[in-house]
Amino acid sequence: MLDVILAGGEVFDGSGGEPLHADVGILDGRIARIGDLSEQQAAERIELDGLAVSPGFVDMHTHSDFTLLVNGRAESQVHQGVTTEVVGQCGHSCAPVARAGDARHGALGYSEDCAVDMGWTSFGEYLERLDATGLGVNVAAFVGHGAVHRAVLGDALRTPEIDETRRMAELLAEAFDQGAYGFSTGLEYWPGSICAPEHIVPLCAVAARHDRLYATHVRNRDAYYDLGFSEALSTARNAGVRLQISHIQPKYGAPPHAMEHSLEMIEGVRRQGVDAAFDVIPHDWSHTLVQAILPPWAQEGGIPGILERLKDPATRERMKRNPRHMWLLVTDGHWDAIALLNSEENPHLVGETFEDIGRMRDTSPFDAALDLLAEEGERMGALLWTSHSFSDDDIELCLGQPDCAVISDTLALAPYGALEKYVGSVSGYGWAARFLGLYVRERNVLPLQEGIRRITALPAERLGLNDRGRLKRGLAADITVFDRNAIESRCTIREPRTYADGIVHVLVNGRFAMRDGTRTDFDSGAVLRP
Repeated sequence: MLDVILAGGEVFDGSGGEPLHADVGILDGRIARIGDLSEQQAAERIELDGLAVSPGFVDMHTHSDFTLLVNGRAESQVHQGVTTEVVGQCGHSCAPVARAGDARHGALGYSEDCAVDMGWTSFGEYLERLDATGLGVNVAAFVGHGAVHRAVLGDALRTPEIDETRRMAELLAEAFDQGAYGFSTGLEYWPGSICAPEHIVPLCAVAARHDRLYATHVRNRDAYYDLGFSEALSTARNAGVRLQISHIQPKYGAPPHAMEHSLEMIEGVRRQGVDAAFDVIPHDWSHTLVQAILPPWAQEGGIPGILERLKDPATRERMKRNPRHMWLLVTDGHWDAIALLNSEENPHLVGETFEDIGRMRDTSPFDAALDLLAEEGERMGALLWTSHSFSDDDIELCLGQPDCAVISDTLALAPYGALEKYVGSVSGYGWAARFLGLYVRERNVLPLQEGIRRITALPAERLGLNDRGRLKRGLAADITVFDRNAIESRCTIREPRTYADGIVHVLVNGRFAMRDGTRTDFDSGAVLRP
């Protein structure tokens, strides 16, 4: 007697092969049988009438470290078929920390209004805290470079000495022993922006010894894109670590050949034995912290230090003269291509360009950005903006490579409760649906079976999630059932908190998280450990 039979679906097993018209049987949270189960008994038999049956989607790059503690149901992810997500990316993670409560410095989307007990210090304690939360999705966690750096150096405006790097390596090794799946850097963000390869390679060597993945947000993807990518590849070669280049697409300011050249660079080091792969975000909007516009010296002392500097007009002018803005759109003054994405203090401005915000406030767009930072205060990490920095042609070029995964680079959110006003990205509520609806169905960049592989088996294999990402007997029953003709994102920059269309059923560890297009009360996700 099986628990559930999903009958009569078009079964895509995640391998990229042709689908089968088959039934899927589930028992005790695992896939028990796939085939003709018309004679098999089950507690429930659900007729699918030709709907697509896929492994649950695996989002291998998110920033939900903090928001899952606020609301673990992960509504924005479950409603578009995601069953597993990977937190701790771009060098940001909630652990380890030197003192209980320090996690707020590395928690994207942190707000004091969200009542979360942040009493942990070690990575293992953070995972235990996450495990005690009702999770709508499975969660694997990376250790962020920013966390281990702050745990040793605090907010000091300097690079680590040799003994401090050794201590960071020890913390990283402890985190791996306690259940971390990988190590990440964000080299455009503080404190990664002040560190050099000699500070990163020893940490990547620890990841290599533990056979963990190294994911990096590279230092540069615009005018000096080749330096940024070559640094990542050289770091992986020297450390002997498996490399994942996060959201690889070049930004505004890169030459037209940048994407093609970057792929050639990766292929070149592969021939030398470096294990390197990459992923893309399925839209041409680039989002980040408004705080990232500040030069490194302005970030010493953390948010309190920034707030003090923002009060001084002369210091503000010095901030604006930053020779290396994270976005060259800022350097070139294209404020009409930059829009506010999330703000707790000024939610009425979300969706407006900074050119228009400056006009509304009778000030320059740059000063408007600095004013919004000051007004956000201690919640500065929740102030996000987005820009037209990416090229659709680059995205499609990347998708043409068989080892290119697709990610969200967003946060697990909910349009109610403490997270009601949060936005993680323009497509945070619909990234997977956008990929399958726009790039796969409408543009035919990939066939559906291959598109499914890019968000299921490919990321699962890259991460070492051995029982996820495939529909195969004995594996965990993480399953997404959708209408291939109706799956579509409904997100816009002005209405980003809109659920996707076309998702019918979602099962996480064999239990229905969504049924007949409606979210259930079940939260059967778990913290995954290697």
